[in-house]
Amino acid sequence: MLSDYSPVPTLGVSDLEQARAFYEGVLGFAPVGDAAEGVMYAAGAGQFLVYPSAYAGTNQATAMSFAVPAAVFDAEVAALRAGGLVFQTFEVEEMVWADGVATMGEMKAVWFADPDGNILNVETSPESATG
Repeated sequence: MLSDYSPVPTLGVSDLEQARAFYEGVLGFAPVGDAAEGVMYAAGAGQFLVYPSAYAGTNQATAMSFAVPAAVFDAEVAALRAGGLVFQTFEVEEMVWADGVATMGEMKAVWFADPDGNILNVETSPESATG
């Protein structure tokens, strides 16, 4: 069954070198190898693929999320800001925004886009919100 295997998120980009500069330089990911036409990056216990695509940036929904412990969320947000990222905001019932950071109950989150418009999210992990 597919549920036995770890998924590999894939993000289409229009310019692989520009994407590498963003994912490696701004976000700090290290490549774990080149794929047939892209680059694999390690993230936690998994990996994700960045590859050239004619459809880059056409997804208008969140493409990839990172759950971080609440204790490090503010530091991660500060590091993203220091890298020049601008956070996106949008209307969601019961979500309160302050300086680009969304809060909903115990959960805090930010959204931002890569150079092609792929939307990424960093939020507090569910287990860190309860304790």
